[in-house]
Amino acid sequence: MQDPQQPFFLMSGVSKHYGGAVALDRADLAVRRGRIHAILGENGAGKSTLLKVMSGVVQPDAGTMQLDGREVAFASPAAANAAGIVCVYQELSLIPDLSVADNIFASNPPRRFGMIDRRAQRRQAEAALARAGAADINPLAKVRDLPLSRQQMVELAKGLAREPRILILDEATSALTAADVARVIGVLKRLREEGLALLFISHRMHEVKALADECTVYRNGRHVRSFEAGAHSDNEVVEMMIGRKYQHAFPARPADTDSAAPRGNANPILACRDLAWNDTLRGISFSLRPGEILGLGGLDGQGQRELLLALFGVLRGCAGTIEIDGKRVSIRSPVAARANGIGMALIPEDRKTEGLMLPMSVRENLSFAALDRMSTAGVIDRARQQSAVEKMMTLLAIKSFGVDAAVGALSGGNQQKVVIAKWLVRQPRILLLSDPTRGIDVGTKQEIYQLLRRLADEGAAILFYSTDYDELIGCCDRVLVLYEGHIKQELAGAAITEQNLIASALDLPVAQAAHIATSTGAAP
Repeated sequence: MQDPQQPFFLMSGVSKHYGGAVALDRADLAVRRGRIHAILGENGAGKSTLLKVMSGVVQPDAGTMQLDGREVAFASPAAANAAGIVCVYQELSLIPDLSVADNIFASNPPRRFGMIDRRAQRRQAEAALARAGAADINPLAKVRDLPLSRQQMVELAKGLAREPRILILDEATSALTAADVARVIGVLKRLREEGLALLFISHRMHEVKALADECTVYRNGRHVRSFEAGAHSDNEVVEMMIGRKYQHAFPARPADTDSAAPRGNANPILACRDLAWNDTLRGISFSLRPGEILGLGGLDGQGQRELLLALFGVLRGCAGTIEIDGKRVSIRSPVAARANGIGMALIPEDRKTEGLMLPMSVRENLSFAALDRMSTAGVIDRARQQSAVEKMMTLLAIKSFGVDAAVGALSGGNQQKVVIAKWLVRQPRILLLSDPTRGIDVGTKQEIYQLLRRLADEGAAILFYSTDYDELIGCCDRVLVLYEGHIKQELAGAAITEQNLIASALDLPVAQAAHIATSTGAAP
């Protein structure tokens, strides 16, 4: 029997190059059974490439790997799976039109007489879902009918159904609700007790603190340090990741945000009156002024995303009125929303499926939303396009192998910058953001916070939904807390606190917030 202190998986001196770009530079990693090992680093630090080498997705240029004392090399993900290495990614690998059970066993369904055994598949899918903490999901439901958070739970069940010896979670909690995150934390702790080796990538430091036994930091493709969890403060860990002194994440808010009076011009640029849609939005009324960052808070799934989609003209059958500059408007499509008279832009929740065209180049993605402004008689003015692209690359410090590289090859943080830059080319007056920092590193988050404040200072009006209460507290001038499709509470200035946000999100009087925060130990 192997000594539990000896590495079950060992990676030594692994390097990977893409042309002249170095993704991994003699990287090392030691993974032990019965331990949760957090992999930390900025986007572009080499974490994803490291895991792709480990799981057989890409082949290293140099270095060795050992599994259970034997040298291994995986020519494909199937080979890694067969050896017991399974990766659950942030990006879903599910087929929307198939059932949950069909997705869980897509590669290797149970068979009887050469045919798929549907009863056995359903039974085994129920067991996998239960093991993943998602027993409430119907294995016969179509994946497309599940919200993103539940789809991610199906992805986890799919990984566990393969009976891994090493389970890798690559930002697999970034799309989950607070309740599902709590379930997953419990599941991972139980798997640790069962003797699995677990690798956990997350940019949410509170999740790392709740789970990790050991941490390894990478920067610029190189191994920086491995250490026992808790051996370093959060600031020290962040400084290892970014390679410089860590400053406060949020820019200073203007002094007038300490009062309850809304910041900016007295005349709203955007006003909603009794906006409603199905049973999801119920009589939403608010106003937004130039120069203001207005947050949307509350537990996930209370209508925040639908509100942004309704404003941007995506949803059909909305009731109520929308006013722009005091005039009633009808926004029936995203094309109408982005028109000059309105000037709205939406940064969607899922950059890979809703914000980018991954096989296309950085240049094409950056230009797409503003092609009408770069064209004459239907012909793109290449000089104008190049000037706009270069300006956005510089403004947002987008790191790429070149403007003609596929945007899918960029790190997650740089992809998110491209999504934002694509709309900034149009110089929008109203910017709608849906959880824009999900799954990106602390350094890039800090850059986005600074950018939002700078845009507000220049006169943009920003409506900002975030599942991270720290962001609402640090970035916003006011916060509207939604509960069951209603605006439950409006908080401004010094009243935007974790306690008040929690209380409002749970439909409790604000005075009870301190007790709730103490009893739960964390924000939802």
